[in-house]
Amino acid sequence: MLRVEEVPAPVAGPGQVVVGVAVADTLFLETQLRSGWGTEYFGLTPPYVPGTGVAGRVLSTGEGVDSGWAGKEVVAGIDGGGYAEQAVAPAEALVEIPAGLDVQTAAGLLQTGPAALSLLDAAKLQPSDRVLVTAAAGGLGSLLVQLAKAVGAHVTAAARGTEKLKLAAELGSDTVVDYSTENWADGIETDVVFDGVGGEIGQAAFGTVTRRFFGYGVPSGGFTEVDPAEAERRGIEVTGIEQVQFNREEMRALVERTLAEAAAGRVKPVIGRTFPLARAAEAHATMENRTVLGKTLLLV
Repeated sequence: MLRVEEVPAPVAGPGQVVVGVAVADTLFLETQLRSGWGTEYFGLTPPYVPGTGVAGRVLSTGEGVDSGWAGKEVVAGIDGGGYAEQAVAPAEALVEIPAGLDVQTAAGLLQTGPAALSLLDAAKLQPSDRVLVTAAAGGLGSLLVQLAKAVGAHVTAAARGTEKLKLAAELGSDTVVDYSTENWADGIETDVVFDGVGGEIGQAAFGTVTRRFFGYGVPSGGFTEVDPAEAERRGIEVTGIEQVQFNREEMRALVERTLAEAAAGRVKPVIGRTFPLARAAEAHATMENRTVLGKTLLLV
């Protein structure tokens, strides 16, 4: 169950601030964690307040925090509690939103932007590379399509349904393919795969790659299972979810890069739906039904 409750207003402790949340980011992963999946990885026990990314204005600062943060419009990755009117954030996680960038755009890039940049950095793409992106119409996939095209790579976007394939084409994909069709990966050959789906779709995507496979997605219910012996035989380097997991310092640096790219007009999040905070359960249902394009945000 996901429901709205009244709780005492948070207070900033040492090294913390309280953010008046304007936008709370959502992740498909959060719908899975609610179901009980992933407890061995994340250790969440209900009841808890979801939300690991917020954007808004700093309302107050705790001991040891520069009081100059008060009143600034920021984004912050937090450890939980983002689906709320106010949220506590570590001061070291704060990134000021650049002038000219609106708060919804910043929120839409907060968590997927760093992941996309990290994946592109690791892939070391060249203009001649052939790239396959699964879940290409999702929050992360849509950014990967844009960034890979900016490098000059040939991008094949894989998604489910006409609307998502249309979006992928509009973002610059050279080829689109519907992975709800049988044998969808036949005839595709790629240098690099960014797999945001996992499961059987991820395994089919792995069959197309000749150099580097990134398997970080679990919307199918599990990560792509890759046979290490086969990967070694084919000379493929396999990288898992560790590529999109960061410590606080790494995250902040990547967020700053992402927002700078957005302020310069070089990357833009696809924000498919927004919901008021009180309708968070509806937002989750929309994501679970795979009916939303790009990011889903909660507006406070």
